[in-house]
Amino acid sequence: MASEESAKRRRAGRPKQNVLSPRLIHETALRLIDRHGVEGAGMRAIAAELGVRPSSLYNHVAGQAELIAGVRDLVSERIPTAPFVELPWDAALEQWALGYRLAFASHPPTIALLAVQPLDPDSSTSFMYDAVAAGLVRAGWPQERALSVIVAFECFILGAALDLAADPAMLDPGRRGDVPAFSEVYRARSEALEASGTSPADDAFGIGLRAMLAGLRAEYAALAAQKNDDRRRS
Repeated sequence: MASEESAKRRRAGRPKQNVLSPRLIHETALRLIDRHGVEGAGMRAIAAELGVRPSSLYNHVAGQAELIAGVRDLVSERIPTAPFVELPWDAALEQWALGYRLAFASHPPTIALLAVQPLDPDSSTSFMYDAVAAGLVRAGWPQERALSVIVAFECFILGAALDLAADPAMLDPGRRGDVPAFSEVYRARSEALEASGTSPADDAFGIGLRAMLAGLRAEYAALAAQKNDDRRRS
């Protein structure tokens, strides 16, 4: 009897292990990618972080491709899509771009990795694209143009996310005297941003976002005008 009681106490005092699940594995992978880069987030490293054998992971994640797809889903689920139901298409795109940039800038090593990774057929990231596409088409964008609008924004956003994660002084020309125009615009911008309290990354992102939205509004108006002309002629 005494030995049984001792065994129960020993079991009760043991720390509880994490219950493995795909989400826990993906979250651990994302944490390791942030800490060590993609090379430091293999299955063995994840297993070591979780205190389990690598073989245990394969009961929940088939392999590296599925692991990366899960990491993408984790990042993408932080990108807002509700604005495409609640706001006009251009205001929704603006909110989407702001959230998208912040989500990826919070995990810089994932940008280059996920930007070129094909979308997994079962990825929940597809729901994000579906919400954006539905909002654009509902607003009147032609179906054949909606995806190109999304990809154009993604190209800009991912570059902006890298810029947000970079050293703000990465373009400082220093004391060189052979690039006077570059040095002068760098100095002028630094003074203006210091006075306004704006970061270089936010300033550049704001310019780019306003330019993209202005261009898309112009294209949207031209497409609507063309559609009206076609109706009158038919």
